[in-house]
Amino acid sequence: MTGLTAARTLSEQGHDVVVVEKARGPGGRMSTRRNADLRFDHGAQYFTARDPRFLQHIAAWQQRGLVHAWNARIATIGDRDRSTKSQGPERYVAVPGMSAICRALAGELPDCRFGWAVRQLQQLENGWILTSDEGQTLECDTLVMTAPPEQARTLLADPEVDEVLSGVEMMPCWALMLVLDRPLFAEYDAAFVNQGPLAWVASQRSRPERPAADAWVLHASPEWSSLHLEKSADEVRDLLLEAARELPLSQAFTVKSAVAHRWRYALARQPLNCGAIWLGSKNLVLAGDWCHGSRVEGAFLSGIAAADRIMAAWLRGQGEVPE
Repeated sequence: MTGLTAARTLSEQGHDVVVVEKARGPGGRMSTRRNADLRFDHGAQYFTARDPRFLQHIAAWQQRGLVHAWNARIATIGDRDRSTKSQGPERYVAVPGMSAICRALAGELPDCRFGWAVRQLQQLENGWILTSDEGQTLECDTLVMTAPPEQARTLLADPEVDEVLSGVEMMPCWALMLVLDRPLFAEYDAAFVNQGPLAWVASQRSRPERPAADAWVLHASPEWSSLHLEKSADEVRDLLLEAARELPLSQAFTVKSAVAHRWRYALARQPLNCGAIWLGSKNLVLAGDWCHGSRVEGAFLSGIAAADRIMAAWLRGQGEVPE
């Protein structure tokens, strides 16, 4: 979301933009996993909006049928943490999967290269050269890096970057994708969980325009995920299935399929609130949801901020001062 938002904003202002991404398609942690005819939103579960700029885009996406409100019945299990809210701003999901927004943004850009994994970055006097795993090269004037901080630090290998990113710690999340013979909960579509290994449970069929099968996504807590980070997916699957059966609201169920997925860099322990980081001496912007609160809206706003930093620097270089 961050990279594509920055790219689209810059493209609309007349800049030539190329997006490179190591995955086979757009989405990042807004990806949608397919299993036959089923879809699992196994990363970002939904999003809310407070900023007028993001609300404006949501309205446009709704008109295009890309976004619907998700009016879920959400329970809270365990002692309620102050940061956990089952009520609040309206929740939205993308249709037919959370990746739909990123796919739409990528489709509107002239040059998005997927399966393009950056192996090496070389800083020039006035720009950068990127080299892919397959030996392809790409030269640019300004680089927007939206990889998680740990990956950005490794790729850039720069003391100044290390310094500005040293305080940002990304926490993991193990996700479990389940297909059951019946609903996990009889009366709820999702739950915030404040006890045991799990932190979140959600029905996929409760989301607009999803298949009717009893498909569920379970997220483990960051603490539990960190403790079990290097366990195999099969081990984690069995442990989280046991935790699901022990939830106070769960019904007895039979598992049709169960797959675990590890998000190594899921959310920042202490996210920044700077929008984006501009390193002018390097023509480099560091951006991502970790720069703006670790939410989908934050990822969008970080993309806007990244584009703003570049355009402001470009105008200064042209002898103009932005208002």
